[in-house]
Amino acid sequence: MIDIRNLSIRQGTFVLTDVTLTVPQSQYAVLMGKSGGGKTTILESIAGLRKTQAGTIVLANREVTHLRPAARHVGYVPQDGVLFSTMTVRDNIGFALAVRGNVSADIAKRVSELAEWLEVAHLLDRSPYFLSGGEKQRVALGRALASRPPVLLLDEPLAALDDDTRDHLVSVLARVRDTREVTVLHVTHNRTEAERLADVVFHLKDGAVK
Repeated sequence: MIDIRNLSIRQGTFVLTDVTLTVPQSQYAVLMGKSGGGKTTILESIAGLRKTQAGTIVLANREVTHLRPAARHVGYVPQDGVLFSTMTVRDNIGFALAVRGNVSADIAKRVSELAEWLEVAHLLDRSPYFLSGGEKQRVALGRALASRPPVLLLDEPLAALDDDTRDHLVSVLARVRDTREVTVLHVTHNRTEAERLADVVFHLKDGAVK
């Protein structure tokens, strides 16, 4: 569950005020709006990557408004994926588990499971440098899901992909929606993505979520 109440965020001269939205447990929500309207800012605030000036953020029935990012236990896929270029695909997927101190055998098992599920098992020993755009996004999704977060945040995950790759990744995200017990907030300006994936759709316009 994601519950944001009266959130105010300032970024230079750009300001969002009184942002409120609720995504029920295990629902797939899409937040739509024009580029530069503040969608990414909202995601970063939920993830703890951007300071808020007012309001509350509740994730999975825990108030996390003032917690550091790692303590919020969210999975986050930024728009460009941002894989660690000096790590293999295997180490990228297992990164959050390693940081949390999981034992090596458990990390290996979880990475193998996700790699098979996301169809990247044949890429585990490769550098991200040699991956296609769609492969990078699937690896980034695996990294975000590895620690079994109750909340998954996706920032334009299908942007800059060709049509075939986009369609394939939509099917992957649909499987996340249908088989993983996770609450998703997916940011996009693409109406087709919303129609194919969303249980609920929000619109950000003129600084307000409707």
